Amino acid sequence: MIVHTRVVVHRSHRHPGTLAGEHPFGRPAGDRPPEVARVSGVAEPILHVDMDAFFASVEQRDDPALRGLPVVVGGAGGRGVVAAASYEARRFGVRSAMPMVRARRLCPHLVVAPHRFEAYREASRQVMEILQGYTPLVEPLSIDEAFLDVSGAVRLFGPPVEIARRIRLEVREQVALPCSIGVGSTKSVAKLLSAKAKPDGLLHWPADEVGARLRPLHVSELWGAGPKTVERLTAYGFRTVGQLADADLRTLQRVVGEVTGNHLHHLAHGRDPRSVTPTNPTKSVSAEQTYDEDIDDPDVLRRQLLRLCEKVGRRLRTAGLAGRTITLKVRFASFETVTRSSTLPAPTDRTHDLVTVATGLLDGLRLERARVRLLGVGVSNVGDGDTARQLSLDAPAELFPLEATGDATGWSDRRWEDVDRVADTVAERFGGLGVSFAALLDDDDDEARPGRDGRHDDG
Repeated sequence: MIVHTRVVVHRSHRHPGTLAGEHPFGRPAGDRPPEVARVSGVAEPILHVDMDAFFASVEQRDDPALRGLPVVVGGAGGRGVVAAASYEARRFGVRSAMPMVRARRLCPHLVVAPHRFEAYREASRQVMEILQGYTPLVEPLSIDEAFLDVSGAVRLFGPPVEIARRIRLEVREQVALPCSIGVGSTKSVAKLLSAKAKPDGLLHWPADEVGARLRPLHVSELWGAGPKTVERLTAYGFRTVGQLADADLRTLQRVVGEVTGNHLHHLAHGRDPRSVTPTNPTKSVSAEQTYDEDIDDPDVLRRQLLRLCEKVGRRLRTAGLAGRTITLKVRFASFETVTRSSTLPAPTDRTHDLVTVATGLLDGLRLERARVRLLGVGVSNVGDGDTARQLSLDAPAELFPLEATGDATGWSDRRWEDVDRVADTVAERFGGLGVSFAALLDDDDDEARPGRDGRHDDG
């Protein structure tokens, strides 16, 4: 038998410029009180903190006229995409990653705010600083969410639920933004609970009740069960977490593969061995562009590809990273998306290498006059850039044939590194492309084409 206990946390502090009981983002303070099950010990030491509609909430915070209105952040043009939607907008069915045209059809009085990435980064920095004041075990997942392990903080700050309550109050008072927090025995449970606590809530499950509470949930609620996996599971009759927990492991592995099957079986029983890792290394670096007009000219497409490769190369070098796998992403006017990847024998951060590989991948698609809506370039399998360069010095010559022979330009990789270094210095000092490929020096016709960088906020 499961006993459910609900504790309502009453907030007495006020956002500047609001009356008691008034929510600064247009929702009544009592609209959805944070709820927790009961305060216990460190059996549930994991917190997942997730900012609510982060980009849109920052806009509503900074412009009081937007509070209570359906607000989205994104490109206002006909080819724009919703990067974030306030909860007022979500009531009309507006969601992140939705074409702006469709969002406006769903909500004709939608307010579109342009991106202000510096404001979002600063708000994120302030939130992460608050989290690190409670424990050094903070693992950021993105700009607006993070895991915490507070098992070592209970002597100072009280049980995990009390720590979560204090974090929510501090974020509200110091950053003036709402967040939702899940408190659980594992990372997967905490993440599931933060999603259920939204918006602006706190939810906790005692460790000894997790298994039973998971059983009625749909398999899609498990962290790590993506759309394709869920589609395959439901096709074979696995709809609830309880059905996954009761399934024969070998049967489950035949349906979704050995690794995924084993992972989901553990999650269905409330088990998750993953610990909170304070340093969450970057897994990939990418850049993509949605265009205001479809591109069907191969020359224009190649110039845009060069531009993206320069962005990614500069981001890699700025972060001190290098990667082996280069991925090309193309989305057509029909919204069909294709990706192609190539893995190098050793990591690179050289723009020239990215251009060479990405251009080869693009040529391999044989697009001819296909209409392209979005183009993207990414680098994964990343690691420390200095280590990668040392490996290239020590590696056998056959791994780096251009070192001895040069490429079609007659330049060695060392000379291309010099070019990157000069280009980065000029860009840092003067901004923009500065030193660039000659093909990009006469592309004024392209400048009007880019729409917006592809970034989404799903909080």
